[in-house]
Amino acid sequence: MQKKTSKRLKQVSSLMAQIISEIVQNELSDPRISGIVTITGVHISADLKNAVVYFSTLGDSNAWNSIEKGLNKASGRIQQLLSQKIVLKVTPKLRFLPDHTIETAQRIEQILDENISE
Repeated sequence: MQKKTSKRLKQVSSLMAQIISEIVQNELSDPRISGIVTITGVHISADLKNAVVYFSTLGDSNAWNSIEKGLNKASGRIQQLLSQKIVLKVTPKLRFLPDHTIETAQRIEQILDENISE
């Protein structure tokens, strides 16, 4: 039974990431959420009441902080739009967090390249 729930959560997470990405790109007008914002993943609690949405962007830490604040400020609106586009018993409360995985991978690659060339 646990595998079905896990599979369902993965499917819902994937669908939510896709829809939230579309909402962020097409339906928000907050100037803090300007530029390229990529939704990299969604982690939903087992009871579907809460979801952490991970995002990535280009820019310095000020840009990341600005986008995080803008997304969290708009989370109620995003949740409302999400509930219109996906049918769930409960639409999860959204919280946005930065995903620095790409930056970390690039930094590791740079360190490895520097060590190999020495």
